[in-house]
Formats: sequence, structure tokens, C-alpha cells
Amino acid sequence: MAKTQLKSDAIMDMMKEHLSSDAGKEVTEKIGLVYQINIAPKKLGFEEVTYIVDLKQGEVTKGKYEGGKVDATFSFKDDDFVKVATGKMNPQIAFIRGAMKIKGSLSAAQKFTPDIFPKPSKL
Repeated sequence: MAKTQLKSDAIMDMMKEHLSSDAGKEVTEKIGLVYQINIAPKKLGFEEVTYIVDLKQGEVTKGKYEGGKVDATFSFKDDDFVKVATGKMNPQIAFIRGAMKIKGSLSAAQKFTPDIFPKPSKL
């Protein structure tokens, strides 16, 4: 089974750089939560790639979270994640349409906004 290259991988790489910048540090201080993001190439639940966006430490890692329990988990198809991350789709709309699934704390999930991502000009 070949590993699929996700469009989301590039966004996560930029996210790593973004979190090490001053703007990223502000996001980390403001939110202070840990999110798990599961991204599937085509269909939710299949061949998902897991990312941890740790807004306590200001890190993005691939794989399972080692530091206990995440505050909220999101599941997306690759294309839908790209739309949300670039601000082309509102996270609430994505959730209502079923393009985004959420597990965990709803109050933590509500802080998951396009503001945490690098601005589209960098994408």
C-alpha cells in the first residue's frame, strides 16, 4: 500500500514554521490546547494520517500524541482540511456539512479557527 502524499502535509509543514514565529507564539499563548487532526486522502476512517497540533508547546508532529489526552480530535478528508486551513470553508459550516468530525471537548473545538493557521498569502 503506497503512502499517499496529502496536500495537507504542506500546510502542516508551514504550520510548524508558523508556530515558531512571533505570531505563532501568540496563538500558542492564547489557545493553549492540544488538537489531534486525522486527515484521510479520500474517505474518512481510511488510510488516515494523524497530526498533533500542540498549542501548549507550539509544535506540530505526525503520529499519536504522547503527552496524555488531546483536548479535541478532528477528522477531515484532505481536500476539506485544505479548504478550512486556507479559510475557504468556515469550520462550523464544515462540521454542519459533515466535512469535519469532532471528538472531545466542544469548547476546545470552538477555539479551532482559521486564525491558528498561517495566513493564505504564505500558503
